[in-house]
Amino acid sequence: MLNRTLGTTGPQVSALGLGCMGMSALYGDADRTESIATIHAALDAGITLLDTGDFYAMGHNELLVGEALRTADPAAREKALLSVKFGALRGPGGEWFGYDGRPAAVKNFAAYSLQRLGTDHIDIYRIARIDPDVPIEETVGAIAELVEAGHVRHIGLSEVGAETIRRAAAVAPISDLQIEYSLISRGIEAEILPTARELGIGVTAYGVLSRGLISGHFTRDRQLGANDFRAMSPRFQGDNLDRNLDLVESLRKIAEQKGVSVAQIAIAWVLAQGEDIVPLVGARTRQRLSEALGALDVTLDADDLAAIERAVPSGSAAGDRYPAAQMAHLDSERG
Repeated sequence: MLNRTLGTTGPQVSALGLGCMGMSALYGDADRTESIATIHAALDAGITLLDTGDFYAMGHNELLVGEALRTADPAAREKALLSVKFGALRGPGGEWFGYDGRPAAVKNFAAYSLQRLGTDHIDIYRIARIDPDVPIEETVGAIAELVEAGHVRHIGLSEVGAETIRRAAAVAPISDLQIEYSLISRGIEAEILPTARELGIGVTAYGVLSRGLISGHFTRDRQLGANDFRAMSPRFQGDNLDRNLDLVESLRKIAEQKGVSVAQIAIAWVLAQGEDIVPLVGARTRQRLSEALGALDVTLDADDLAAIERAVPSGSAAGDRYPAAQMAHLDSERG
Protein backbone atom coordinates (compact mmCIF):
# COMPACT_ATOMS: atom_id res chain seq x y z
CA MET A 1 0.00 0.00 0.00
CA LEU A 2 1.23 3.47 -0.89
CA ASN A 3 1.08 6.10 1.83
CA ARG A 4 0.51 9.84 1.90
CA THR A 5 0.70 12.44 4.67
CA LEU A 6 -2.25 14.65 5.47
CA GLY A 7 -0.83 18.14 5.35
CA THR A 8 2.16 19.29 7.33
CA THR A 9 0.71 18.41 10.74
CA GLY A 10 -1.47 15.41 10.01
CA PRO A 11 -0.85 11.67 10.15
CA GLN A 12 0.55 9.38 7.49
CA VAL A 13 -2.30 7.38 5.97
CA SER A 14 -2.88 4.95 3.15
CA ALA A 15 -3.14 6.56 -0.30
CA LEU A 16 -6.77 5.39 -0.43
CA GLY A 17 -9.20 5.67 2.46
CA LEU A 18 -12.45 3.79 2.98
CA GLY A 19 -15.63 5.84 3.36
CA CYS A 20 -18.06 3.76 5.39
CA MET A 21 -21.26 5.85 5.19
CA GLY A 22 -22.92 3.75 2.48
CA MET A 23 -22.73 0.69 4.71
CA SER A 24 -25.43 2.23 6.90
CA ALA A 25 -27.26 5.01 5.11
CA LEU A 26 -28.25 7.00 2.04
CA TYR A 27 -27.48 4.46 -0.71
CA GLY A 28 -30.21 1.93 -0.11
CA ASP A 29 -30.03 -1.30 1.82
CA ALA A 30 -26.63 -2.72 2.73
CA ASP A 31 -25.53 -6.16 3.92
CA ARG A 32 -24.06 -5.95 7.43
CA THR A 33 -22.00 -9.11 7.10
CA GLU A 34 -20.56 -8.00 3.77
CA SER A 35 -19.91 -4.51 5.12
CA ILE A 36 -17.82 -5.85 7.99
CA ALA A 37 -16.02 -8.23 5.63
CA THR A 38 -15.25 -5.28 3.36
CA ILE A 39 -13.77 -3.27 6.23
CA HIS A 40 -11.65 -6.28 7.19
CA ALA A 41 -10.51 -6.70 3.58
CA ALA A 42 -9.60 -3.02 3.40
CA LEU A 43 -7.49 -3.25 6.56
CA ASP A 44 -5.83 -6.44 5.33
CA ALA A 45 -4.99 -4.69 2.04
CA GLY A 46 -3.21 -1.91 3.92
CA ILE A 47 -5.93 0.74 3.98
CA THR A 48 -5.50 2.56 7.27
CA LEU A 49 -7.96 5.47 7.00
CA LEU A 50 -11.60 4.71 7.84
CA ASP A 51 -14.09 7.56 7.55
CA THR A 52 -17.44 7.68 9.32
CA GLY A 53 -19.89 10.12 10.90
CA ASP A 54 -21.83 9.98 14.15
CA PHE A 55 -25.05 10.87 12.29
CA TYR A 56 -24.83 8.16 9.64
CA ALA A 57 -28.05 6.26 10.42
CA MET A 58 -27.99 7.87 13.87
CA GLY A 59 -24.91 6.10 15.22
CA HIS A 60 -25.36 2.84 13.31
CA ASN A 61 -22.28 3.38 11.18
CA GLU A 62 -20.02 4.04 14.15
CA LEU A 63 -21.31 0.87 15.83
CA LEU A 64 -20.68 -1.06 12.62
CA VAL A 65 -17.13 0.28 12.30
CA GLY A 66 -16.52 -0.41 15.97
CA GLU A 67 -17.64 -4.02 15.54
CA ALA A 68 -15.47 -4.45 12.47
CA LEU A 69 -12.44 -3.15 14.35
CA ARG A 70 -13.05 -5.41 17.34
CA THR A 71 -13.17 -8.46 15.07
CA ALA A 72 -10.34 -7.46 12.73
CA ASP A 73 -6.85 -8.87 12.69
CA PRO A 74 -5.15 -7.20 15.68
CA ALA A 75 -2.14 -6.07 13.66
CA ALA A 76 -4.36 -4.41 11.05
CA ARG A 77 -6.55 -2.84 13.74
CA GLU A 78 -3.49 -1.32 15.38
CA LYS A 79 -2.73 0.63 12.20
CA ALA A 80 -6.29 1.84 11.60
CA LEU A 81 -7.00 5.58 11.83
CA LEU A 82 -10.51 6.88 12.42
CA SER A 83 -11.80 10.03 10.76
CA VAL A 84 -15.12 11.10 12.28
CA LYS A 85 -17.59 13.82 11.31
CA PHE A 86 -20.05 15.25 13.81
CA GLY A 87 -22.56 18.04 14.19
CA ALA A 88 -25.62 16.99 12.18
CA LEU A 89 -28.84 16.92 14.17
CA ARG A 90 -31.24 14.06 13.37
CA GLY A 91 -34.72 13.00 14.39
CA PRO A 92 -36.11 9.50 15.09
CA GLY A 93 -37.66 9.43 11.64
CA GLY A 94 -34.41 10.36 9.93
CA GLU A 95 -35.19 14.08 9.79
CA TRP A 96 -32.38 16.62 9.47
CA PHE A 97 -32.45 19.61 11.82
CA GLY A 98 -29.27 21.48 10.94
CA TYR A 99 -25.87 21.48 12.65
CA ASP A 100 -24.59 22.18 16.15
CA GLY A 101 -21.04 23.48 16.54
CA ARG A 102 -21.23 24.82 20.10
CA PRO A 103 -18.21 23.83 22.20
CA ALA A 104 -20.30 21.86 24.70
CA ALA A 105 -22.01 20.02 21.85
CA VAL A 106 -18.64 19.20 20.25
CA LYS A 107 -17.47 17.49 23.42
CA ASN A 108 -20.81 15.74 23.87
CA PHE A 109 -20.70 14.35 20.33
CA ALA A 110 -17.13 13.15 20.88
CA ALA A 111 -18.01 11.33 24.10
CA TYR A 112 -20.71 9.33 22.36
CA SER A 113 -18.51 8.57 19.34
CA LEU A 114 -15.71 7.25 21.51
CA GLN A 115 -18.16 4.90 23.20
CA ARG A 116 -19.76 3.64 19.98
CA LEU A 117 -16.42 3.14 18.25
CA GLY A 118 -14.90 1.39 21.25
CA THR A 119 -11.77 3.52 21.30
CA ASP A 120 -10.08 5.97 23.63
CA HIS A 121 -9.29 8.50 20.88
CA ILE A 122 -10.41 9.71 17.47
CA ASP A 123 -7.61 10.28 14.99
CA ILE A 124 -9.23 13.10 12.99
CA TYR A 125 -12.33 14.97 14.17
CA ARG A 126 -14.32 17.48 12.14
CA ILE A 127 -17.71 19.15 12.01
CA ALA A 128 -19.54 17.94 8.90
CA ARG A 129 -20.98 21.35 8.02
CA ILE A 130 -20.37 24.60 9.83
CA ASP A 131 -22.98 25.84 12.26
CA PRO A 132 -24.01 29.29 10.95
CA ASP A 133 -24.78 30.40 14.51
CA VAL A 134 -21.38 29.48 15.96
CA PRO A 135 -18.07 30.99 14.77
CA ILE A 136 -15.77 28.33 13.34
CA GLU A 137 -13.12 29.56 15.80
CA GLU A 138 -15.24 28.33 18.73
CA THR A 139 -15.91 24.93 17.16
CA VAL A 140 -12.27 24.35 16.25
CA GLY A 141 -11.20 25.64 19.64
CA ALA A 142 -13.33 22.98 21.32
CA ILE A 143 -11.74 20.26 19.19
CA ALA A 144 -8.33 21.67 20.12
CA GLU A 145 -9.24 21.19 23.77
CA LEU A 146 -10.12 17.57 22.99
CA VAL A 147 -6.69 17.22 21.38
CA GLU A 148 -5.03 18.64 24.48
CA ALA A 149 -6.98 16.16 26.64
CA GLY A 150 -5.91 13.23 24.45
CA HIS A 151 -9.36 12.32 23.12
CA VAL A 152 -8.59 13.54 19.58
CA ARG A 153 -5.29 13.43 17.69
CA HIS A 154 -5.87 15.82 14.76
CA ILE A 155 -8.37 18.49 13.67
CA GLY A 156 -10.03 18.33 10.28
CA LEU A 157 -12.48 20.46 8.33
CA SER A 158 -15.31 19.50 6.00
CA GLU A 159 -16.93 21.31 3.06
CA VAL A 160 -15.73 24.81 3.95
CA GLY A 161 -14.57 27.67 1.79
CA ALA A 162 -11.22 29.43 1.67
CA GLU A 163 -12.07 32.14 4.20
CA THR A 164 -13.28 29.60 6.75
CA ILE A 165 -10.14 27.51 6.21
CA ARG A 166 -7.99 30.53 7.05
CA ARG A 167 -10.02 31.37 10.16
CA ALA A 168 -9.88 27.79 11.41
CA ALA A 169 -6.15 27.45 10.75
CA ALA A 170 -5.50 30.60 12.78
CA VAL A 171 -6.90 28.83 15.86
CA ALA A 172 -5.14 25.45 15.69
CA PRO A 173 -3.25 23.20 13.25
CA ILE A 174 -5.56 21.63 10.68
CA SER A 175 -4.60 18.25 9.22
CA ASP A 176 -6.98 18.02 6.29
CA LEU A 177 -10.05 19.30 4.54
CA GLN A 178 -12.62 16.67 3.61
CA ILE A 179 -14.50 17.79 0.53
CA GLU A 180 -16.07 16.39 -2.61
CA TYR A 181 -13.60 16.20 -5.48
CA SER A 182 -13.89 14.17 -8.65
CA LEU A 183 -13.71 14.51 -12.40
CA ILE A 184 -17.18 16.05 -12.36
CA SER A 185 -16.90 17.98 -9.06
CA ARG A 186 -13.96 20.32 -9.48
CA GLY A 187 -15.10 23.48 -7.76
CA ILE A 188 -12.27 23.32 -5.22
CA GLU A 189 -9.61 23.92 -7.86
CA ALA A 190 -10.15 27.69 -8.16
CA GLU A 191 -9.66 28.86 -4.58
CA ILE A 192 -10.17 26.18 -1.94
CA LEU A 193 -7.40 23.78 -2.99
CA PRO A 194 -4.79 26.54 -3.44
CA THR A 195 -5.67 27.90 0.01
CA ALA A 196 -5.32 24.47 1.61
CA ARG A 197 -1.95 24.00 -0.07
CA GLU A 198 -0.74 27.43 0.97
CA LEU A 199 -1.54 26.58 4.60
CA GLY A 200 -0.14 23.03 4.48
CA ILE A 201 -3.53 21.33 4.80
CA GLY A 202 -4.17 18.00 3.10
CA VAL A 203 -7.35 16.98 1.28
CA THR A 204 -9.38 13.84 1.83
CA ALA A 205 -11.57 13.68 -1.27
CA TYR A 206 -14.95 12.02 -1.02
CA GLY A 207 -17.36 11.38 -3.87
CA VAL A 208 -14.49 10.44 -6.18
CA LEU A 209 -16.95 8.31 -8.18
CA SER A 210 -19.73 10.85 -7.66
CA ARG A 211 -21.85 8.37 -5.70
CA GLY A 212 -21.44 5.72 -8.34
CA LEU A 213 -22.43 8.00 -11.21
CA ILE A 214 -19.00 7.84 -12.86
CA SER A 215 -18.14 4.32 -11.67
CA GLY A 216 -19.02 2.79 -15.02
CA HIS A 217 -21.63 0.61 -13.31
CA PHE A 218 -24.59 3.00 -13.15
CA THR A 219 -27.19 2.68 -15.91
CA ARG A 220 -30.04 4.88 -17.12
CA ASP A 221 -32.69 2.31 -16.24
CA ARG A 222 -31.51 1.67 -12.69
CA GLN A 223 -34.34 1.95 -10.17
CA LEU A 224 -33.44 3.75 -6.94
CA GLY A 225 -35.27 3.07 -3.69
CA ALA A 226 -36.85 5.74 -1.51
CA ASN A 227 -34.00 5.32 1.00
CA ASP A 228 -31.39 6.09 -1.66
CA PHE A 229 -30.06 9.65 -1.64
CA ARG A 230 -29.50 9.51 -5.38
CA ALA A 231 -33.23 9.38 -6.04
CA MET A 232 -33.28 13.08 -5.07
CA SER A 233 -29.85 14.10 -6.34
CA PRO A 234 -30.02 16.53 -9.30
CA ARG A 235 -27.21 14.76 -11.16
CA PHE A 236 -29.24 11.55 -11.30
CA GLN A 237 -32.41 13.12 -12.72
CA GLY A 238 -33.76 13.13 -16.27
CA ASP A 239 -31.68 14.98 -18.83
CA ASN A 240 -28.95 15.56 -16.26
CA LEU A 241 -28.45 11.83 -15.89
CA ASP A 242 -28.34 11.35 -19.65
CA ARG A 243 -25.72 14.07 -20.03
CA ASN A 244 -23.59 12.74 -17.19
CA LEU A 245 -23.69 9.16 -18.42
CA ASP A 246 -22.60 10.40 -21.84
CA LEU A 247 -19.50 11.76 -20.11
CA VAL A 248 -18.95 8.36 -18.54
CA GLU A 249 -19.03 6.71 -21.95
CA SER A 250 -16.37 9.15 -23.17
CA LEU A 251 -14.27 8.22 -20.16
CA ARG A 252 -14.89 4.53 -20.76
CA LYS A 253 -13.13 4.73 -24.15
CA ILE A 254 -9.96 5.99 -22.47
CA ALA A 255 -10.20 3.37 -19.72
CA GLU A 256 -10.55 0.59 -22.28
CA GLN A 257 -7.49 1.82 -24.15
CA LYS A 258 -5.50 1.51 -20.93
CA GLY A 259 -7.03 -1.84 -20.03
CA VAL A 260 -8.60 -0.60 -16.79
CA SER A 261 -12.14 0.03 -15.55
CA VAL A 262 -13.93 3.37 -15.58
CA ALA A 263 -13.89 3.46 -11.78
CA GLN A 264 -10.15 2.81 -11.70
CA ILE A 265 -9.32 5.61 -14.11
CA ALA A 266 -11.62 8.02 -12.24
CA ILE A 267 -9.93 7.23 -8.92
CA ALA A 268 -6.48 7.34 -10.52
CA TRP A 269 -7.28 10.82 -11.84
CA VAL A 270 -7.91 12.08 -8.30
CA LEU A 271 -4.72 10.39 -7.07
CA ALA A 272 -2.81 12.14 -9.87
CA GLN A 273 -3.92 15.61 -8.76
CA GLY A 274 -1.34 15.76 -5.98
CA GLU A 275 0.41 13.82 -3.24
CA ASP A 276 -1.54 15.89 -0.70
CA ILE A 277 -4.87 14.38 -1.81
CA VAL A 278 -6.22 11.09 -0.44
CA PRO A 279 -9.32 9.73 -2.19
CA LEU A 280 -11.98 8.09 -0.02
CA VAL A 281 -13.67 5.21 -1.82
CA GLY A 282 -17.17 4.30 -0.69
CA ALA A 283 -16.95 0.59 -1.47
CA ARG A 284 -19.70 -1.42 0.22
CA THR A 285 -18.57 -4.83 -1.02
CA ARG A 286 -15.28 -6.65 -1.33
CA GLN A 287 -15.73 -6.76 -5.09
CA ARG A 288 -15.98 -2.97 -5.40
CA LEU A 289 -13.11 -2.55 -2.93
CA SER A 290 -10.89 -4.80 -5.03
CA GLU A 291 -11.68 -2.75 -8.12
CA ALA A 292 -10.89 0.51 -6.31
CA LEU A 293 -7.57 -0.83 -5.03
CA GLY A 294 -6.62 -1.52 -8.64
CA ALA A 295 -6.52 2.23 -9.21
CA LEU A 296 -3.24 2.32 -7.27
CA ASP A 297 -1.62 0.46 -10.16
CA VAL A 298 -2.87 2.89 -12.82
CA THR A 299 -0.29 5.44 -14.00
CA LEU A 300 -1.60 8.45 -15.89
CA ASP A 301 0.93 10.40 -17.96
CA ALA A 302 0.48 13.87 -19.41
CA ASP A 303 -1.17 12.51 -22.55
CA ASP A 304 -3.61 10.44 -20.49
CA LEU A 305 -4.55 13.43 -18.35
CA ALA A 306 -5.06 15.59 -21.43
CA ALA A 307 -7.29 12.94 -23.00
CA ILE A 308 -9.34 12.68 -19.81
CA GLU A 309 -9.71 16.47 -19.73
CA ARG A 310 -11.03 16.44 -23.29
CA ALA A 311 -13.46 13.64 -22.47
CA VAL A 312 -14.70 15.17 -19.21
CA PRO A 313 -13.92 18.90 -19.21
CA SER A 314 -14.09 20.86 -15.99
CA GLY A 315 -17.62 22.10 -15.44
CA SER A 316 -19.19 19.64 -17.86
CA ALA A 317 -21.39 17.83 -15.32
CA ALA A 318 -25.12 18.52 -15.44
CA GLY A 319 -26.89 19.31 -12.17
CA ASP A 320 -25.77 20.33 -8.70
CA ARG A 321 -24.10 17.77 -6.48
CA TYR A 322 -26.80 18.07 -3.78
CA PRO A 323 -30.47 19.12 -3.72
CA ALA A 324 -30.98 22.85 -3.12
CA ALA A 325 -31.78 22.50 0.59
CA GLN A 326 -28.48 20.72 1.23
CA MET A 327 -26.48 23.01 -1.05
CA ALA A 328 -27.50 25.86 1.26
CA HIS A 329 -25.50 24.24 4.09
CA LEU A 330 -22.27 24.12 2.08
CA ASP A 331 -19.88 26.87 3.09
CA SER A 332 -17.65 25.57 0.28
CA GLU A 333 -20.26 26.63 -2.31
CA ARG A 334 -20.73 30.19 -1.12
CA GLY A 335 -19.23 32.70 -3.47
